[in-house]
Amino acid sequence: MRRSTQLALAALSVLLPLQQAAAKDLSNNDLRDIRIGMAVADLPNAGYTGFACVADPSRKLSGWSGWRDCPQGTDQLRALHFGYDQATSKDGTVVAGHPAILTVLIDEAGTVAGLKIETDPKARLYLRKKAFLFGPQVKARYGADGWSCTHGQPEAGEQPVGGVYIRERCTKTIDGRALVVERDLFRQAGQDERSFVDQTRVTILRARS
Repeated sequence: MRRSTQLALAALSVLLPLQQAAAKDLSNNDLRDIRIGMAVADLPNAGYTGFACVADPSRKLSGWSGWRDCPQGTDQLRALHFGYDQATSKDGTVVAGHPAILTVLIDEAGTVAGLKIETDPKARLYLRKKAFLFGPQVKARYGADGWSCTHGQPEAGEQPVGGVYIRERCTKTIDGRALVVERDLFRQAGQDERSFVDQTRVTILRARS
């Protein structure tokens, strides 16, 4: 089977269940128990693990309450990495079927000002090959309409993977959230079939009023 056909079938297998789920009532949370604008004090520690400061990963935290121990960024927010406890998520930190790296952004008032969800580049190959499919899942979650997207062209040495090339950035503002979904799928000339860039990066920020 051609690689392009395999990619198309993979996309279909993910998007069909997603379209069915889109018809259901969705909660206001953006990720599990986490919602943009909620107080950090209301976040449960149960079910989460791996708390650490993004600016200083060696600085481990016992839970959400240690957020003030993390340095402020230039955006005046404090960024914490976290993951899912396997006691509540047997597959580990997985979002919509994709192994993910998670970051929460907290403002000085102690509220969740943003979330970042990135597909894990260290995931097993058969999962990493599907990372570009996470973008359409996120866009469907927040409604298929109203997205503004730009599409980049191949740069020097970049080639499609299985006939597919993606450099995409989509934005949307809805319900007090400013959303950015970025996707990349390509390989450099001369790389073998196991070497390629396949990733989705999602940023959800509190929209400015």
